[in-house]
Amino acid sequence: MTWGAARAMFADRADAGRALAAEVARHLTGVTGDGGRPLVLALPRGGVPVAARVADVIDGDLDIVIARKIGAPHHPEYGVGALAEDGPPVFNTEALQYLDLVEEDLAGAVAHERAEISRRLRRYRGERPAPQTAGRTVVLVDDGLATGVTARAALRWLRTRQPQHVLLAVPVCSRAARDAMTTDADTVICLRAPEPFTAVGTWYADFRQLTDTDVEQILEQFRHAHAR
Repeated sequence: MTWGAARAMFADRADAGRALAAEVARHLTGVTGDGGRPLVLALPRGGVPVAARVADVIDGDLDIVIARKIGAPHHPEYGVGALAEDGPPVFNTEALQYLDLVEEDLAGAVAHERAEISRRLRRYRGERPAPQTAGRTVVLVDDGLATGVTARAALRWLRTRQPQHVLLAVPVCSRAARDAMTTDADTVICLRAPEPFTAVGTWYADFRQLTDTDVEQILEQFRHAHAR
């Protein structure tokens, strides 16, 4: 249980995914691409169980995109940027200015997070290539957005891969993050945008941290259940 369970909006990530799936399905009506089958991309770790429920309901393919937050020096929990897969870092210029930093000051943090991306790609994807996104309808899913910095990096990486339509879908987000994402996604779905926002985990009764094994099991179970 999280400390905010008394006012939780969702029981857990699976519950949030079921609620989100209905709204995603409604928005995808009339959106075409790849014969109508959308590609659902999860942001691990927390976005994977949410995305699995969405992909199941909309009969989509499920895969992942790895994005990592770039933390400030001596304050790694404070995100000043992010990067996704093999894409370039995306920085929050206002945060850099506030902390009197330049991009070069984050070189060490960027290298660290790029190494973690490589590790997770090997663990979750193995020898499989990155999913084909060109000409497809892509739904990017996470369990929530606080600042939206990692989602923005993932969205910009996706854009370089020429999808037809990009929909960002999350169960809960801050209003600032929701509004900011409209410049990078064709459609933004956020079921709830409470204020004050505090943190994503506040709005879940069960927000336990997921492991690499959890991610692998969810992806494998989905592939087994939806073998085509």
